[in-house]
Amino acid sequence: MPHQQIESGAETLPYDVDSIVVLSGVDAVRKRPALYVGSTGAEGLHHLAFELVENAVDEFLAGACHAIDVELFEDGSCAVSDDGRGIPVSLHPVEGRPTVEVLLTHLHSGGKFSGTAYGFSGGLHGVGLTCVNALSEWLVLEVWRDGRLYRQDYRRGRPVEPLRDAGPAVRRGTRIQVRPDPTIFTDGMGFSPGFSYDLIAARLRELAFLNPGLTLRIADARDGRHDTFRFADGLRGLVLDLNRNRPAALHDDPVVCQGGRNGIGVQIALQWTTSYADEIISFVNSVRTVEGGSHVDGLKQALAQTISGYMRSAGLLTEEERHEAITAGDVLEGLTAVLAVELSDAQFASQTKAQLVTRAVSGVVGQVLAEGAARFFAERPEAARAIAGKVLEAQRTRIAARRPSLGVRYFRQEMARSLEVYRKQFGTRAKNWHDSCVWLTDGGLLQAHVDMLDVGPEARMLDVCCGSGVVGASFGNRVAHKTGLDITPEMRAMARTRLDAVEEGSVYAMPFPDASFDVVVTREVLHLLPDPQRPLGEILRVLRPGGQFIFGQTVPYGAVDAAWSFRIFKKKQPLFCNNFLAEDLDVLLARVGFERIARTEHRLWEPIDLWIDTHETTALHRQEIRELYHHAPLDVREIHPFEIAPDGRIRDLWRWCVFSARRPL
Repeated sequence: MPHQQIESGAETLPYDVDSIVVLSGVDAVRKRPALYVGSTGAEGLHHLAFELVENAVDEFLAGACHAIDVELFEDGSCAVSDDGRGIPVSLHPVEGRPTVEVLLTHLHSGGKFSGTAYGFSGGLHGVGLTCVNALSEWLVLEVWRDGRLYRQDYRRGRPVEPLRDAGPAVRRGTRIQVRPDPTIFTDGMGFSPGFSYDLIAARLRELAFLNPGLTLRIADARDGRHDTFRFADGLRGLVLDLNRNRPAALHDDPVVCQGGRNGIGVQIALQWTTSYADEIISFVNSVRTVEGGSHVDGLKQALAQTISGYMRSAGLLTEEERHEAITAGDVLEGLTAVLAVELSDAQFASQTKAQLVTRAVSGVVGQVLAEGAARFFAERPEAARAIAGKVLEAQRTRIAARRPSLGVRYFRQEMARSLEVYRKQFGTRAKNWHDSCVWLTDGGLLQAHVDMLDVGPEARMLDVCCGSGVVGASFGNRVAHKTGLDITPEMRAMARTRLDAVEEGSVYAMPFPDASFDVVVTREVLHLLPDPQRPLGEILRVLRPGGQFIFGQTVPYGAVDAAWSFRIFKKKQPLFCNNFLAEDLDVLLARVGFERIARTEHRLWEPIDLWIDTHETTALHRQEIRELYHHAPLDVREIHPFEIAPDGRIRDLWRWCVFSARRPL
């Protein structure tokens, strides 16, 4: 920070011994709550409940607990109880107070430092229970231990009475009921809505899969809702549960890997679907690590290496593809994965435990994954090939998006089949052709094409793949005659209302003699055409020497957003096969034989929900397109403008390039 000159005579704030404030544990938490629970909104509010649940799960991991109950009450409080050993209540030898009181009021106190009371646990910092207490308006503690029931009440982190013996008891365990302090949880969703039944129930459901044999129950006194969760099939069951409402799985049985070394236990379950979205859920000692960490990094790296090795050994890669490394992004496409690790001294980035930073875990995860996946691939060759095919498709898509001129080699189809699919799709789409997207009839975009025209008024024009004829018609009386060409009967019928004549035919073999037209126009079609150099060659052929070719094309903003936008267009339109960068089109035109290549740009806001509401885009693909926008990487967002409204509607600022190129004289 640059030095600032203090004006002469200005009063200086005092900084002496009286300026130094020492906060006790509870006061420190209340002063800076977000440091300990993540936020003072809904996230932090639910963190209190999850801390209590995770402490109870630690009792299960220690072999002392069988059931956990969560209760939600009308006054906004939440209670968590277990049938574990019960928190120790005898006097602490150092503090001289009941041990349970020390745990509730003293930061960095707990039974998880010594390693004698718990083998694996999520609570490793010794601050969780103190934070819950400090951030509660009130807390009621009940402990069943050694045949007695003990009770104690707290207000804003401090006991209001000594721990008392409330009489004999036949059970054991701990119950803590808390009401979050409304003076602290005021941000965002904050305290007013209270605890979310659905959010807590979803977490309990996860924990039931993670800890087979543990029963977790939740009951809501506010509306009578209740659920019980208990599962026996572990991570395998969790992956199947996550995928139950997703696209079809590529293999019925998940890949399950389990093992460990050096005191680190690893469990992994993987299943690929036909979706493009991926989801990795990771846990450390049953704590959800929402920001991943070293264990997730190890999983991604090992997946890329293992699947790449399998594809090479199985001879699934061409010679050229062997030189293009399989990346983590390739193997993650369509993957649902659950990763759970156990270790006695986990290191997290913060008290919220959102990210694991223990480096040694990465290598162990990688080893367990490699060994387990190798066994699965050997035992299930059909499933292995299906997974490899999905990864190979993702790799080829990435390459095609980065180098669009190579896209055709990866999406080559039998030409007769492609033309038939094109004819069928656009014949059906003709029913709502002008209602499906803004760019079809946008005056500004059409004018951008007209502005490129540089031929005389006596010119003959050809509108190839003319659709409804709106592009050719936009040139009005700037040319003498306008002919359309399309393979779709419905489109030809629409185009005849706008153009002088419309012929049936394919752009790959146009029914016109050489040098028939002074100008050829089209828009947004090259991305649908396999081997685009062939139709471009036909366009060059039917142009007279010196004739002009004008066309518009949506293009990515750069190489960064090319792969992302490729996925969106491919899901919208299955025929999509070329995601050209503007520079690639310059090169392609020149290679075909055009010269005097020029282009202008036109930006147009496109309502994505309208654009994808057509027959060729399935409901599932519409949802996946929306997910691609909601989860767009940061580097894409930095260069590719789009907007998501509060009601979920999406607008994308499409970058159009309008090209002009000439046939040599």
